Amino acid sequence: MSNEENQIPNSRRRQFLTQLATTGAAAGAAVALPVMAQNNSEGPRMSQAVANQPTLSQTIADYAVNLKYEDIPPEVVRTTKRIILDTIGCAIGGHTAGPARIAQKLADHVSAKKPATVMCTGQKTTPEMAVFANGVMIRYLDFNDGYIAAGGSGHPSDSLAALLTPAELNGRSGGDLITAMVLTYEVFGRILDPLKTRMMGLDQSTVLGLASVVGAGKLMGLTKEQLTNAIGITVGANTALNQGRVGTLSNFKSYSCADASRKAIFSAQMAQAGMTGPQEVYEGRDGFFNVINNKKAFKIAVMGSTPLRITLAFTKRFALGQYSQTVAQAAMEARAFIKNADEIAEINLNVSRGAIHVMAASPDKWRPQTHETADHSMPYSTGVIFMFGSLDENYYEDPYLHDEKLLALVAKVKVIPSEEADRREAEINLCDLELVLKSGARHKVRVEYHRGHSKNPMTDAEMEEKFRGLANKHLQADRVDALLKQLWSLESLPGIDNILALTRV
Repeated sequence: MSNEENQIPNSRRRQFLTQLATTGAAAGAAVALPVMAQNNSEGPRMSQAVANQPTLSQTIADYAVNLKYEDIPPEVVRTTKRIILDTIGCAIGGHTAGPARIAQKLADHVSAKKPATVMCTGQKTTPEMAVFANGVMIRYLDFNDGYIAAGGSGHPSDSLAALLTPAELNGRSGGDLITAMVLTYEVFGRILDPLKTRMMGLDQSTVLGLASVVGAGKLMGLTKEQLTNAIGITVGANTALNQGRVGTLSNFKSYSCADASRKAIFSAQMAQAGMTGPQEVYEGRDGFFNVINNKKAFKIAVMGSTPLRITLAFTKRFALGQYSQTVAQAAMEARAFIKNADEIAEINLNVSRGAIHVMAASPDKWRPQTHETADHSMPYSTGVIFMFGSLDENYYEDPYLHDEKLLALVAKVKVIPSEEADRREAEINLCDLELVLKSGARHKVRVEYHRGHSKNPMTDAEMEEKFRGLANKHLQADRVDALLKQLWSLESLPGIDNILALTRV
């Protein structure tokens, strides 16, 4: 209590309390609210809903329930199959990692009357835990695809974990899975495009959870009303901070989107059972626009308009954060100018400020202590390539993390903001690499569209080569062949059970 309040005579305080008790709390509130508003220099938050116009949640739900496989162009079906193939390959490659083992152990602790399958292990568990375990496997290697907007980025293929389980439990076809995958990318991209997540300090799982609940809801057969409720539940309860992706990175990087998908499945289940959620979760007085987006509403482009967002995602050639794909390719090309790393005096990387923010903004990026930090370090991965001529997940572990010769080379990497890269960030992830040798020679390499970018896509053969490189470590060759055959013909499959079975190690 303030000093001024202490100076109020007891008789006046008793008089006020008596009046409040007599007239009701509503009268007291009616008196108090205008005073609060007058003391708020920014003014009260007002609903940003527009009369007779659908809310953002309703717009998304309407598109989702009406989208049909027949609406998807053949070339987009092919792109989607490639992404699903790539994502499942990443899951197989990551299923033995520490965080994946933890998720599998947690999944073993629970059961369900109608259980869902965990990839690779074949475990039967609750739908939420199957989604979580599969999601951690998908994300761990940081090898699945990415999507970059002007103010943020993410990995929409993480949402596949939220689609496999409802597709399995509801007997959905391969075509249904493709449709739901296109849908999740459309939601993810249309929301991420205007939303400046990096500036706001929001984790990508905020948007991924939304995409996952829409795709899962589609496969579960939710009505428009149910899906609107599911979106309200998800967005209202699961807005995540980006702190887990800065500084020394923890396992959070591996499980944040998996956890968002786990929650999304439960949100969809609740809505299907009749639970309601906030209808104006974006536009309301205390909704996303006012509270999270600094009182700024945003409009999304027409969902389903050309180009579909899934066609703008890119696949990764390197097991490395997406902002360093061009950097890694430039380093590979520049390595041709040296016989060994001892010749190098310095390496200058000219990239966008967004890339620096994610992958080179703190000292630990030059001396990473965890796998998660290393595969999100631009200078460290650059040093690895120049020293060893390759880059895979083994370099993100000991003994490499404490190899002083390697770290001495990493210390020669300088990361410099590029205005051109900033301007073009939404289109490309530009890297201008300058290699300075001790002899005084200078060599420059520019990479605009890395291999795997939508404007420089990997071939089907390259996608298969990547898949086999991940899967052959864990599955017999004939099993890998059979799985690839199923994935390439996904649109003709009556169900996905056999795909899940073929991943079992």
